[in-house]
Amino acid sequence: MTAAVFFGCTFIAFGPAISLFVFTIAREPLRVIFLIAGAFFWLVSLLLSSLVWFISVQISNKESASQQKGLLIFGVVLSVVLQETFRFGYYKLLKKANEGLLTLSQEETMPISIRQLAYVSGLGFGFMSGAFSVVNILADSVGPGTVGIHGDSQYYFLSSAFMTMAIILLHMFWGVVFFDACEKQRWWAVAAVVISHLAVSCLTFQNPAYVNSLVPTYVILLVMGIWAFYTAGGSLRNLKLCITCKDKDFLLANHRSR
Repeated sequence: MTAAVFFGCTFIAFGPAISLFVFTIAREPLRVIFLIAGAFFWLVSLLLSSLVWFISVQISNKESASQQKGLLIFGVVLSVVLQETFRFGYYKLLKKANEGLLTLSQEETMPISIRQLAYVSGLGFGFMSGAFSVVNILADSVGPGTVGIHGDSQYYFLSSAFMTMAIILLHMFWGVVFFDACEKQRWWAVAAVVISHLAVSCLTFQNPAYVNSLVPTYVILLVMGIWAFYTAGGSLRNLKLCITCKDKDFLLANHRSR
């Protein structure tokens, strides 16, 4: 039973992201490099936020429950702000790198478009975020023990897997919207990404009332997914063509800068 829970939750959490990686990124070495770099940037943001939070806890009154709760909220907000700051820094770095690649390339167009960079870097952020969110939970799911035996929710592992999947996909959508907003200097869209990221992170404080956190998170996921779809140049027409396999240029694997 523990093996079934482990593999089931793993496939729920990482299945969609791994599928996207295999079909749209794995065959292109340049995209793989940018994805790994995006994951590294997320790791650096986590390192900095963890360091600040650790120092704050050490100098605080550990016997004060209200103070520790406040520090937890502070840590979440700081982590989100740092993640989005590093996303902006990665965007600026990618712009410079893409210009350099264009200079070295003999072609007239960039080897990888800004929309592809947004998608790949967002997925890199999501992969690393998801891994750190659920890896310890997956390790515990192997056993020994039975979830809910003392009256707690039996859906802890399952809800954690669905939340991780949502976070990974959201990072991908946030990346697309964020990069496009930076390109067009639509700072209100950048603010919307940061606010929605804060909202999703703060919703986890509702746990173990998992319905109260998962349902709003997936509503935000749907909204951001639609926003990212249209931001990337999508429409109902080319979505229909893509589903019916009549428009191969719509697929990222065959995407060309327009």
